[in-house]
Amino acid sequence: MSAVSEPTETGTSPWPGRARVGGRWVLRVLIALAGALIAVLLFGRISAPIGPFDATLAFLPDDGGATVAVPPLGSIGVEVYNGPLRLDVALQRVDQERAQQLASDPVRLAGVVDQVTADLQSAVVRLVATTAGLAIAGAALTSLVITRRRREPLIAAGITTVLLLGTGGVGAATWRPEALSQPSYSGLLINATSLIGSAEDIVARFDAYRASLEDIVGNVGTLYSALSTLPAPGDDGDTVVLLHVSDLHLNPSGFDLMAQVVDQFQVDGVLDTGDITDWGSEPENRLITSVGDLGVPYVFIRGNHDSATTAALVAAQPNATVLDGSAVTVAGIEIAGIPDPRFTPDKSTGDDEVSDDVLTESGDELLEFVEGLPEPPAITMVHDPKQGRPLDGDVPLILAGHTHERRVAAFDEGTLLMVQGSTGGAGLRALEGEYPEPLTCTVLYLDSETGSLQAYDEITLGGLGETEVTIQRRTAPQEEDVDPDGSTGPASPTG
Repeated sequence: MSAVSEPTETGTSPWPGRARVGGRWVLRVLIALAGALIAVLLFGRISAPIGPFDATLAFLPDDGGATVAVPPLGSIGVEVYNGPLRLDVALQRVDQERAQQLASDPVRLAGVVDQVTADLQSAVVRLVATTAGLAIAGAALTSLVITRRRREPLIAAGITTVLLLGTGGVGAATWRPEALSQPSYSGLLINATSLIGSAEDIVARFDAYRASLEDIVGNVGTLYSALSTLPAPGDDGDTVVLLHVSDLHLNPSGFDLMAQVVDQFQVDGVLDTGDITDWGSEPENRLITSVGDLGVPYVFIRGNHDSATTAALVAAQPNATVLDGSAVTVAGIEIAGIPDPRFTPDKSTGDDEVSDDVLTESGDELLEFVEGLPEPPAITMVHDPKQGRPLDGDVPLILAGHTHERRVAAFDEGTLLMVQGSTGGAGLRALEGEYPEPLTCTVLYLDSETGSLQAYDEITLGGLGETEVTIQRRTAPQEEDVDPDGSTGPASPTG
């Protein structure tokens, strides 16, 4: 009888079951990712105000960082963090109302960077919350549709939450704020690096210029102390002191100089022959409120860079008068004036080359007004010297600007023409040139009884990088020959 062997149990391997479980979880993750990604791509974009702009923000699949699209100019990219999502900001349009509020309010304009930062932070927080909610909801809904099991949407939501937390952790761990100073550019913005560098250089040069200029302007008082020992410019009668400025071109240092001279020289009034701004725009006009702080009468005529809005703002300042074929009396001295008939802030138009007839007609208009006065005014103000030609022989003194080069000349019939340089050193634009223009102004001393010019002090401050300050007192008249076309010396209009 043969022996019967007992059956033996064969051991079952655990790997097939684990593989099934692992495969199930991989499928869950893929379903959750797909659902989250579809939901975010379809609905994960928000609109938000960023300063004066209306913008849209979204997180898109990428290798991290942030991109700011500025259509149609191009885009700016910063590798500020790593991760599977990139922050995409697209500037859609400028909101006119918000932009106007910024432009008209110097306080808001000064804080525009802080406002943009706050707006962007608020928008990103809202975008994060929106994206997270959509991703979780999309993952759960996709899981329910595919598996049709009640607990699977909860699992998908949990998986998505873990993935979002991981993404946020990677972004926080790799955050590089220094990358904000090293952006990359595309499209037309590819030249932004050179442009920004140039602008930063100008700003740095101007800050240094204005800092040194404060000391230079202070020296005007010291120089005036020496001048005060000279004999009085007038005869036995009282003297009226007026300050002639022109072509400030929005240079704050020109306003600083003007205020200092008004105080040190005890000026009775300021005569401005135009171009107080560059473009006559409302943001520029905020600096004009300095006119109201001088505390003396301020007589102004528009230059070819000054808009009607600029003139209206000047007129609204305390003690200010804007002449437009009209006259005013300051400290007993009658002054008549007319604005430049042109408004040509963009010099590429070439309007200076074809406007001589217009300028002559403007001078004729002022002459007609002057001839209607009981007595010729002691001073007549124009912006372009060519406007003064028709007045030759009918007025004793014409003040002008525009050429950015100081000249004193006599017309054929004896009328004295005094052309101011640029009290603003031709404005901030001059900082781009190799040889910055000096800041100039002239103090006029007139007889209070007759209004005749007795003497004048020519004040000149060196431009950027120069510390020279000169004051020259001259007795009137100090003349040069005048060109037949009515311009003074070799200077050609550049204003």
